[in-house]
Amino acid sequence: MKKLSLTFRFMRLLGLNLSEEEYGQISLFGAIYRAYLGFRNAFLLKYCMYSVLLGSFNYRKIRPFLWRKMGAKVGKDCFIGYEVWMDVTHSDLIELEDHVHVANRCLLLCHQRDLSHYFVGDDYAKLSYRKSKIVLKKGCLIGMGTIVCPGVTVGEGAIVGAGSLVTRDIPAWCVAVGNPAKVVRQIPKKEEK
Repeated sequence: MKKLSLTFRFMRLLGLNLSEEEYGQISLFGAIYRAYLGFRNAFLLKYCMYSVLLGSFNYRKIRPFLWRKMGAKVGKDCFIGYEVWMDVTHSDLIELEDHVHVANRCLLLCHQRDLSHYFVGDDYAKLSYRKSKIVLKKGCLIGMGTIVCPGVTVGEGAIVGAGSLVTRDIPAWCVAVGNPAKVVRQIPKKEEK
């Protein structure tokens, strides 16, 4: 068994119930830096979520710019709506290609507890995390109030209906809705005239 860092043991003494796998080897500098990034990104995210100044300029220029500063990969001409939550501690795992639209009140979540080693009597708080990238391909739309789970890719031109829970990849050029989101129709090709 690995020897736990002094910082981790101190956090335990303070009553913090943390995963040894996730935090067991963290140094004091690492803990301070991680806290700094968390506070900085949370502050920027709060601005992104609630600012209505400058109207559409805010949706199409300021929010994408700030998301890039937080570590997300954001392409050209993306639209990020009002009150969109992103996983600020793992923002580097979020990728929006060009012309992606994320409507108001969505949540992009890049980590969740790994339940594969969870058994009766275990402490949920001590489980490690499963971190996975979210990729929103060119021109897709994530409808209002949608939750996108870790490891999901939404295909090019796809539309995810409002209030959906996206737990699996969505193919290109289709419409998906529901909890969990399922493909309900393919988007047809334009007829040549």
